[in-house]
Amino acid sequence: MALGVFGVTPLYEGWDISRIRLKTEEPLKPAHPLGPLVPSKTKLTTIETKRIMSVLDETIYKVELISLLSYMEEQPQALEGALPPEIMNVVKDHLDFCQALLQMVSFLQEKERQTEEENGQQERWYHDSHTMDMFKTSIPMIIQQVQETTRNVLRCLLSNPSSAKLLQERAPGRSAEAQCFLQSLVEMRGFLFEKLLTSPMEVKERAQFLYDITRRNNRNQELINSLENELAERMKNRDMEVEKENFVIQELKNHLHQVLRFSENTLLRTKQEAEKQQKIDFRAGQARLAKVQQEVLLLRSQFHNLTMENWEAEQALRKKKYKVETEIENWIQKYDSEMGEKQEEIEELDSIHKEEKQQLAELQQRHDVLVEEFSQIRAEREITSKKRMEAEREMVRMVKAATVIQAVWKGYLVRSMLMSKKKRGKGKGGAGKGGAGKGGGKGKGKGKGKK
Repeated sequence: MALGVFGVTPLYEGWDISRIRLKTEEPLKPAHPLGPLVPSKTKLTTIETKRIMSVLDETIYKVELISLLSYMEEQPQALEGALPPEIMNVVKDHLDFCQALLQMVSFLQEKERQTEEENGQQERWYHDSHTMDMFKTSIPMIIQQVQETTRNVLRCLLSNPSSAKLLQERAPGRSAEAQCFLQSLVEMRGFLFEKLLTSPMEVKERAQFLYDITRRNNRNQELINSLENELAERMKNRDMEVEKENFVIQELKNHLHQVLRFSENTLLRTKQEAEKQQKIDFRAGQARLAKVQQEVLLLRSQFHNLTMENWEAEQALRKKKYKVETEIENWIQKYDSEMGEKQEEIEELDSIHKEEKQQLAELQQRHDVLVEEFSQIRAEREITSKKRMEAEREMVRMVKAATVIQAVWKGYLVRSMLMSKKKRGKGKGGAGKGGAGKGGGKGKGKGKGKK
């Protein structure tokens, strides 16, 4: 079984190191002559994209710090007094677990190589395979411990920026693998930054732009080839076409002369027919105009008659309206006077109610001092005051209800008086027609009025 997955190379080697700038600005872009292939935006605008870039920058920074721990493994005395003791303890635990993991992986690789060479010895192979299984089962636990110690180291360094800066300054460099990994992360950051700056519409436009350029180039090349072939053929046929066109021009001139002569005759004939049709239409219009004028005179006379009738009906309705409005105004004034009196009564009751409320407030203040002694008396007074307030509210509601009933009754009386007047007028008209004569009816009416 291959155990190359667990192989870990040292992270420190050589002096090849450069400080990585962690920022969310636009990386340097080469000048590109094709405008549509360059993103239109230069900075991130949305919160989501900024968060993505900040997470990637933080990851790069953490990888940079972790890749410098191998330097402490190679030279532990270089930073012995510079870093705080708690950081040194966490780093030592991490290095111990890493060393144990490397030893276990190398041991398993060696055992696997030996078992492949000694396939004939079954008993020893069984014993070694049992030992390898035990080591394999313990490897995930050690890997988990390495991951936990790595997180602890990162927490300590991030919580103490001065120690992280000191580690970066003292450590001379990283291994080639770590530097390559960091460079790949930086390249991925630049690619991701450009990808986030490019909107889906720009991606679509870029693909369409490249497709259009390719298709245009192919089409232009085909067009150039076809034009070159056509040019040679057209140079040969140019003279023949010119002769044909001259012949066609001469024929068109002859045809145009004939069309002009025919159009003149047609124009004269059309003009004569139009004059005849104009005379016929003028006569028909005169007859239609006379008929319309007669209808207008008839409608005007009908309109005048209707106007006079409506004016007389309007005058009668105006008199009736004025009489009804005066009666309504009198009733409104009477209603206002009665409501004013009721309002004064309500105000008097309200003033009495306010005085009683003041008295109740004074009693409540005294009651607060003697709460324990007069609790029962206070309850009785509260019940009494509530009953009085309910009686007053009931009185107000009764007054309002009486006012509404009086208003409705007065309206009813007004309507009944108006109806009785209408009935009396109709009764007088019927008596005048059914009696002995107009004189007799008038005499009876005057006698009743005097009585």
